[in-house]
Amino acid sequence: MRIEAVPGDITTQRVDAVVNAANSSLLGGGGVDGAIHAAAGPALLAECRALRRDVLPGGLPAGEAVATGAGELAATWVIHTVGPNRHAGQADPAVLASCFTRSLDVAAHVGARSVAFPAVSAGAYGWDVGEVADVAVGAVHEWRDGRGTGLDLVRFVLVGAAALRAFEEVLARGD
Repeated sequence: MRIEAVPGDITTQRVDAVVNAANSSLLGGGGVDGAIHAAAGPALLAECRALRRDVLPGGLPAGEAVATGAGELAATWVIHTVGPNRHAGQADPAVLASCFTRSLDVAAHVGARSVAFPAVSAGAYGWDVGEVADVAVGAVHEWRDGRGTGLDLVRFVLVGAAALRAFEEVLARGD
């Protein structure tokens, strides 16, 4: 499984699944979540509303993941995960790691071969991007080594030079 970090817009990635750094409502928001919902169009919101009504009436908990179709995105699936919000006192790296491993579990379950991740919980949720990079890359390696694979590519799609540099540095270490 190849793991890479690239600059760019996650909504334009040609992968099987893009991961949405969602809020627990799954109904859209700001940042990556808002961009994915806007680019995917109304079909994504309709699927998320159905999930909330039928499966997740209380919302998606932090560290968990669920898949929907991708609407108008180039991807086939959107995998929604809710990162821990450091501003709200959610500072457990294990919950952050779970966002990545549970997303990979869901991706493998739906048959995805390639997945694009944002820097979940960096930005609006207050986590340092360097810490997110350490946790994210470590979680992907752990998943690959412990649960098998089925995936050919995990791509971290990053906005800004600092985020890209943080992920590239962790990947270069080969942890």
